[in-house]
Amino acid sequence: MSALAQPATVVIDCAAPGPLAEFYRTVTGWEVTYRDVDCVHLGDGGVQLGFQRVAGYQPPNWPSPAKQAHLDFTVADVDQAVKQLLAIGATRPEYQPGGEQWVVLADPEGHLLCLAAGD
Repeated sequence: MSALAQPATVVIDCAAPGPLAEFYRTVTGWEVTYRDVDCVHLGDGGVQLGFQRVAGYQPPNWPSPAKQAHLDFTVADVDQAVKQLLAIGATRPEYQPGGEQWVVLADPEGHLLCLAAGD
């Protein structure tokens, strides 16, 4: 089956796109590919992450079925990555459903991300 479309950018609603993009630039190492007052995109040649200002932005609650989406990342050392992300503004929610398989964090605006061991 041929694809109807190819993903280009995953856009994340937020209150402050610049600082949130900087957080994820540190996480991914990706460069800014687009910036204006209400939007910042990061990428490395593939699918990009976009951060878009939304008036009245409200972060998702966790745990809650209304979280809607989250990002998964693989890291060489989960414990070290958790320490580094906490140091740049992530938080670690009390509820951790992954056991030893992954760690749930929230970015500085409350979006969830999971870290699991990988290459």
